[in-house]
Amino acid sequence: VQLQASGGGLVQPGGSLRLSCATSGFTLGLYGLGWYRQVPGKEREGVACIRGTNGTTYYTDSVKDRFTISVDGAKNTVYLQMNSLQPEDTAVYYCAAGLWAAADFPLVPLSNYWGQGTQVTVSS
Repeated sequence: VQLQASGGGLVQPGGSLRLSCATSGFTLGLYGLGWYRQVPGKEREGVACIRGTNGTTYYTDSVKDRFTISVDGAKNTVYLQMNSLQPEDTAVYYCAAGLWAAADFPLVPLSNYWGQGTQVTVSS
């Protein structure tokens, strides 16, 4: 199982970035997939997730209407389109795969189903 995140960088407030998570070793459609972010000194936060079986999506309140999660099954890749970025979006972003659950953030990542982080910095 491999998840490889990319696409981070430095962007000005109001700008956009698209993160990609290339996956291998498992079938995307059988899992939930998601993006998390973490800043130093804080817990990792679930940002967006998508249910592989039916495409149901979930977003944390702070990114609703700005971020969009999607899956390209042909490329085995999960995307996070981030628009209207703000300084508070600065974090290391991680992709993950796991089980869908009835929880505040409905993705429960499996222990070996994490990608490495990609840094997103929003600053003028």
